[in-house]
Amino acid sequence: MKNVDMKVEGDRLVITVDLSQEFGASKSGKSITIASTDGNVSVPGREEVKIGVNVYRKK
Repeated sequence: MKNVDMKVEGDRLVITVDLSQEFGASKSGKSITIASTDGNVSVPGREEVKIGVNVYRKK
């Protein structure tokens, strides 16, 4: 994962992304990646629950 922090608080999933970071151009070159789970990943402590996150901005 890049720049994605996840934690479970009770029954809520809390996702934190630092919007000041960048990880370069996307594969298409049309946007700049800010954060990504790099595909679907398990939620901490809840292996049966999956999440996929991509945060980006236009180039």
